[in-house]
Amino acid sequence: MKLRSQWEFGEASECRRGLMMGMGYSNEELKRPLIGIVNSWNEFNPGHVHLQKVAERVKAGIREAGGLPLEVMTTGICDGMVLKDPRYIEVPSRNSIADQVELTVEGNFFDGMVMLSTCDSIVPGHLMGAARINIPTILVTGGYMPLGQCRGKEVLHIHAQDKVGTAKEGKMDMDEYNDLIAKSWGICGACTSMTTANSMCMVAEALGMSLPGNSTVSAVSSQLYLIAYEAGKQIVNLVEQDIKARDIMTVEAIKNAIKLDMAVAGSSNLILHIPAIANEAGYDLPWWKYFDEASQEVPLLSHLAPGGPYSLKDLDLAGGMPALLKEMLPVLDGNCLTVTGNTIAENVKNAVNYNPEIIRSLDNPVMWEPGIGVLYGNLAPEGAILKIAAVPEQLMQFKGKARVFDGLHDALDALRGGQIHEGDAIIIRFLGLKARFGTTAFTFQEELKGNPVLYNSCAIITDGRFSGGTSGLSIGYVSPEAALAGPLGIVEEGDTIEIDVKERKIHLDITEEEMKARVEAFHWEFPENDYPRFLNLFVKNVGSMAKGGIWE
Repeated sequence: MKLRSQWEFGEASECRRGLMMGMGYSNEELKRPLIGIVNSWNEFNPGHVHLQKVAERVKAGIREAGGLPLEVMTTGICDGMVLKDPRYIEVPSRNSIADQVELTVEGNFFDGMVMLSTCDSIVPGHLMGAARINIPTILVTGGYMPLGQCRGKEVLHIHAQDKVGTAKEGKMDMDEYNDLIAKSWGICGACTSMTTANSMCMVAEALGMSLPGNSTVSAVSSQLYLIAYEAGKQIVNLVEQDIKARDIMTVEAIKNAIKLDMAVAGSSNLILHIPAIANEAGYDLPWWKYFDEASQEVPLLSHLAPGGPYSLKDLDLAGGMPALLKEMLPVLDGNCLTVTGNTIAENVKNAVNYNPEIIRSLDNPVMWEPGIGVLYGNLAPEGAILKIAAVPEQLMQFKGKARVFDGLHDALDALRGGQIHEGDAIIIRFLGLKARFGTTAFTFQEELKGNPVLYNSCAIITDGRFSGGTSGLSIGYVSPEAALAGPLGIVEEGDTIEIDVKERKIHLDITEEEMKARVEAFHWEFPENDYPRFLNLFVKNVGSMAKGGIWE
């Protein structure tokens, strides 16, 4: 076994050996496989606050298997802790995390790594880094948050969040509201619903990059610490067998992850994160098209909050991810290799579904309606994302005049001022990764709901992101975004826009000559003086959302 960490005799290798021995390591230890523990532990992220202890179990497993564990760190920002607009740092942090993995792990020539992360952009950032540097890797995710307890009941945090608007309007008893806020979140782990954190942990397991059951184990369970120990032992085996990240994260494995997304109605942010991981692995394919295809092939099998009645605890008790993947095997590529050294099919062979109501079979799903669709046309050459199941029937075909807004707040002011009219095609642009770091237009979508006439007749078209709770004819992630000189940036007030959901088409009704002339005249500059240095660096280098918003 040839190890990356074992350099030929020379000044560099002897300096490295001397420095290590100066820190108290022995010659014998330095001959072992050097395993980086890439941890994102910190004290300001509940999904990560316990990962320091989890890392100790990983280290024990590595030493037991004959490796030398060396812990290094990456950023770990909680999406729930950050301001969503104007300085939305969480998605930009994902790309920085991938860079940190590359710099730290490549700079130290580790032979393999075990990554520890739980939350929204940290898990995809770690997986992007793993795909980029392609060494033996296992991801240990931190488990789901235990349920809160308030006024004699177990409660989901999402139900407390849903009360913010009600409390703000003075329509709720504030003692009850404050109780909910104080007691709905657990001590550690990923927030207990199908938001981005748990969605990404499940994706990691479906990709084969985590040990079986890791993504649906409680953050306060002894099982998490056992999984961490086993991951420490297994990474040494992967180094000895030379099984690298890209041997596992294949095209077929990525398609499996997309299908898993459909089966659990995962976070809409997976539209951004899965293509990013795929492109870092070298697979430049039309990934959004595969989301659309999977949406029509794979039904909803587990109705989890916020869209459904069940929590991650319910899914765990029903058999967790192994039981769900076993039910999905007829639509998965079961031959995909995983970090166990076995295939997905072999991993889940003995899994048991303890509750067929929570984990449904393919012939008895929760629903068959496609979750998302991808629209294409001259307004979205690389695609735009729509939650099909949430579109009112009368809006499946749409034709309307454009109302154009170069920001979220201008659009909200117009809506509140009665300037949006029945049948308008509402353009909210410059919200994408390059223009606004991936701001969500969900605030506008929610306010539009409050006017049934507008909600049931208007289209919202944005290059921003949207929430899993989006409904209506709300089209997001229009790509290329306006700031990249995409067609959305040259729409003018009063232009006609046509949408055909069933045909997956979105069209700006102008001639090709007019389109070309407008594109040539287009000019937009990022207001760099309004933002600190890292965000300026991000917007100068980020690419198309359809490719995951990786560096270009």
